[in-house]
Amino acid sequence: MKKFNITVNGNSYEVEVEEIGGVPSAPVAPRAAAPKAAPAPQAAPKAAPKAAPKAAVAGGSQITAPMPGTIFDIKVKEGDTVSHGDVVLVLEAMKMENEIAAPVDGTVAQILVKTGESVNGGDVMIVIE
Repeated sequence: MKKFNITVNGNSYEVEVEEIGGVPSAPVAPRAAAPKAAPAPQAAPKAAPKAAPKAAVAGGSQITAPMPGTIFDIKVKEGDTVSHGDVVLVLEAMKMENEIAAPVDGTVAQILVKTGESVNGGDVMIVIE
């Protein structure tokens, strides 16, 4: 047995450690490994088809997800008028609710997400014209 002093978060502990795996009392003869059969070639797995990206209105100001997360709440509907800084939706990421604000004044032209939907960073969520 060996004794050690360990300090964790400012608290000092005395621990005893037993060394195992030392020299065995009797030598062990190595075993010959059985030959392995070559694995049968397998077809490469097919990639899962990705969902087609949702079309965004051309010429509008796009509000994209700043990070991956889940849409917690949508505060506007299509046709609503918004001002720069108005909260348009709430994105939950890392157990925090992040308010996403309108970057420009305008009218909500398209909402491309639904409450409870997961988004990746950079996904277009709302288009304002």
